[in-house]
Parts: sequence; structure tokens; C-alpha cells
Amino acid sequence: MDKATSRPNRPALALHVPEPPFRPGDTPDFSSIKVPNAGEAPRPDVAAEAEETFPLCTHLVRVLDDSGKAVGPWDPKLDPDTLRKMLRDMKTVRVFDDRMYRAQRQGKTSFYMKCTGEEAIAVAAATAMDPEDMHFPTYRQQGLLVARGYPLKTMMCQIYSNAGDPLHGRQLPIMYSDKKHGFFSISGNLGTQVPQAVGWAMASAIKGDSRICMGWIGDGATAEGDFHYAMTFATVYQAPVIIAVVNNQWAISSFSGIAGAEQATFASRAIGYGTAGLRVDGNDALAVYAAVKWASERARTNNGPTLIEFFTYRAEGHSTSDDPTGYRAKGEAEEWPLGDPIARLKSHLVALGEWDDDRDTELDKELDTLVRTAQKEAEAMGILPQQGFDNIPSMFHDVYHDTPWHVSEQCEQAMNEAREFLGHEPK
Repeated sequence: MDKATSRPNRPALALHVPEPPFRPGDTPDFSSIKVPNAGEAPRPDVAAEAEETFPLCTHLVRVLDDSGKAVGPWDPKLDPDTLRKMLRDMKTVRVFDDRMYRAQRQGKTSFYMKCTGEEAIAVAAATAMDPEDMHFPTYRQQGLLVARGYPLKTMMCQIYSNAGDPLHGRQLPIMYSDKKHGFFSISGNLGTQVPQAVGWAMASAIKGDSRICMGWIGDGATAEGDFHYAMTFATVYQAPVIIAVVNNQWAISSFSGIAGAEQATFASRAIGYGTAGLRVDGNDALAVYAAVKWASERARTNNGPTLIEFFTYRAEGHSTSDDPTGYRAKGEAEEWPLGDPIARLKSHLVALGEWDDDRDTELDKELDTLVRTAQKEAEAMGILPQQGFDNIPSMFHDVYHDTPWHVSEQCEQAMNEAREFLGHEPK
């Protein structure tokens, strides 16, 4: 006899499979999302006990109201020059993204990932932290490099894997790396960078250094063990680190509910570890700045780590290999209740009397010229399809201090195969 029928008074067990609220063909309606008024969230002291932040794990730290005014205790009271630079950096990222997306569609590179709608998060975070602090990013934080003055041409050369690529074609396009600018190598194996960030922070503390770091992860990758290892070590050893969860609602084509978003906010995971946590409006540049500044001061003064959830929306597809119309309702990005981060920061500057439409138009023209010029210079050094068999031995460099015999043999074998294929000596 079947066990289920032998227990007639017991209901059959069932599993819950999370489904997004809207699918293609549906009309998106985000009215169920509770968006508190700007300025409502209290701001604990930097040295407060972690428990004091727990209510903020389910709240939403917001600074900019609907009229563009900065309100409440989290208002960082930034000067106009800093605000204008943040606006410029955010706009630069968006123009850069659009140009590189187009370049991929033209066959100039193999792959690209945009961060449209998320520009405020990386740019404001970089602005809030010290230039010497380290970041362990995922692949949608190009704003960190832009905000820190990394050359656009060099970023493009990496995307094209040409002679100007400082990584010599060893990384997938958009997986930048630059120690000088505090940008750790992006890993395609999602989740790995957060335990690395915690380890780096622990090492910084062991050495008696003053630098802190920030580890980045997406909502989907928090379901991986790496995230939990990182949280455990960060909390146990009170590492001087910020762990940033960018909750843009989608992990490729998987709804954030698959990673637990239906049950609790991602920030609330801090509660179980006894770590300070904040949930922040990721489309509010001032709120992002204020939260990261608070968390960085907390880490720098040996008050422990902070988990920050940046609540935002991925306006574009996951990558150039993804078509979001296959799993998302049309118009979702436009209906997102937290608005466009660039438009919101512009509105704030206008409200302060420090910006206007004419200056905004001029800036757009300037940035378009800037990005186009960088692209022209980068493409003069070659695009991805033009890369061939030049300097084959370079793939074996920077791996061993003393090259083992078997690696030398592999290098020679690769050269021989190139000669046979080309019919002549490769360059």
C-alpha cells in the first residue's frame, strides 16, 4: 500500500517554487512594494551595537524625496562639486555601456554586460570610500573604475583583448583588474569574491594597516556557500569589510525569489550572523553614499563588518547573450518605483540651484565625444576578431616564477601548431 494512502488524515506534501509576479504578456504592477518616505529611516551611531541596525534590514534607507530634496538623518550633505562629479561619472558609465553594447552587436567584441539603472551604486560607493580601499567586484561595478579615474581607453582595450589590454587577453571581456585603482580581478565564478574580500580585510587588520575593503555579490549568488563562509568569517573575526548585495531582482533569468527574496530581505541575513545590516535604495545616490560612508567608518574604527543590500532593478538584459523579453514583462524597468538614479540625482542638483537642462545637455554632448574618442583610440589598436596568433608565448607568462619544463614544452608545442596553421612564423 502507498504510504500516502495509508495516512488518509495527513495532507500530501508539496514544494513551493518561487515565480516572479510578472511574465511576458503581463502588465507590471509594483504597487505591492513598500517604499517608505525618504528620511524616515533612523541613523544609528557608527559605533552602535549590531542589534540596533536590525530594524534597518527590513526598512529602506532613502535620502532623496520625490521633489529631489535631501531629507532625514542619512543626508550626507555633500557639496555641489561632489554631486556634479557623481552625476558626471554615472552618465559616463551609461554612455560607455551604450557604446560597448553597440560594439558587441557590431561584432567588435564577444561579450558585454551593462549596468543600466544601477550606476548610482558603484559610483556613490567609490566616492564614499578612500581611494586606497580595495573592492572585490562582480561584473556590474564598472562605475568603481570610472569614479576612480581609470582610463576609458584601457577599459575598452580589455574588452577588445587587443595590444592595449593590460590583462593580455586572459580575461573575458568586462572582467577588468587593476591593483592601483583598488579593483580586484573580476571572477566569472560568482560568489568567490566575497570570502576573498573578507580574507583581504582580515590580512589588512593583521598587518595593522588602515585600509578596508568592500566585497560585492548579486542577489542570486547569495544562495551559494561562498556568501555564508564570508559572513561567518567577517562576523567571527570582526573583519573591517563591507559586504554589498546588489539586489537587482534577477540572476540571469532566475527571479530573486529563487535565492530567498520571498521569505526575507537580503539585508536581514545579517541578523542571523549578528552583523550590522542596512537595506538601501540603490537608485538614490545620496542614500548609497551615506550608507557606504557609515559602514566604512564603522569598519575603519574597528566596530565590525556591515552587510548592505542595495535594492534596485536591472533595467537591461543580464548580458549581450541574454534576451529578457523571454522571461520578463515588457515595461518593467519603466514601472520600477525607485526611478532612474541619474534622473534623480539631476533633479536634486536642479533643486539646489546647482544644475539646469542646458548644462545637462552640454555634459551629455561632452561625454558622448569623450567616449567616442576613447573608442576610436582603442579600436586603432585592434578589435577582438582581429586578434590572432601574435605573441603566443605570453599566455604562459606570469604564472610561475620559474617556468617548469612541462610548461615550456606546452609553449613550444603551441608555437609549432601556430607555424603549421599559418604556414609561417607567427609574430
